[in-house]
Amino acid sequence: MEHDIPTPVDFWFDPTCPWAWLTSRWILEVARQRPLDVRWHLMSLTVLNEGRADLPERWHRDLAARLEPVRVCAAAEQAHGARVLGALYTELGTRFHLERAPRERATYAAALTAAGLDPALADAAGSDAYDGAVRASHHDGIGRVGADVGTPVVAVGDVAFFGPVVTPSPRGEAATRLWDGVLAVAATEGFFELKRTRTRQPVFT
Repeated sequence: MEHDIPTPVDFWFDPTCPWAWLTSRWILEVARQRPLDVRWHLMSLTVLNEGRADLPERWHRDLAARLEPVRVCAAAEQAHGARVLGALYTELGTRFHLERAPRERATYAAALTAAGLDPALADAAGSDAYDGAVRASHHDGIGRVGADVGTPVVAVGDVAFFGPVVTPSPRGEAATRLWDGVLAVAATEGFFELKRTRTRQPVFT
């Protein structure tokens, strides 16, 4: 039947972003209930915010550090293909957002090992050898929605959007209800934005 054909969903993420993590867990919840083929891609908050003079120096230092796990993901993708990104993202995100583990080589190596990958790929964190690939993937995602957005970017066929930004991640019927609503508004010709001020921090439970 036509409804059994998986819907391709492309998801661009920075593994350090808590909001992207929450959206990714929502997408996976939808995929447990609907036939989705989720394909993971890298984007970078560091690349997104580079050159911004309005950010304080401490933010620029933090953004530079955030590039490390993105590089590790890029190295894993180059070594084993994009198919490994989903599991690695889950392992990194679990450590960053649930366990509050530091962004450092030991954390990256543990995540790689748990994802069935060579922990030596953690060495990529300190190398710029993968920055070109990161930028290419980042610009592919951003190019679908415009520069005035953040992470994540989601594309379903020809329809692409930033977000949704939501906390906690909807579960069960609430997840699919949000999915249907997001697709409906994103596919509406001329629709660009629906937003309200955030009133809470990310909730991971």
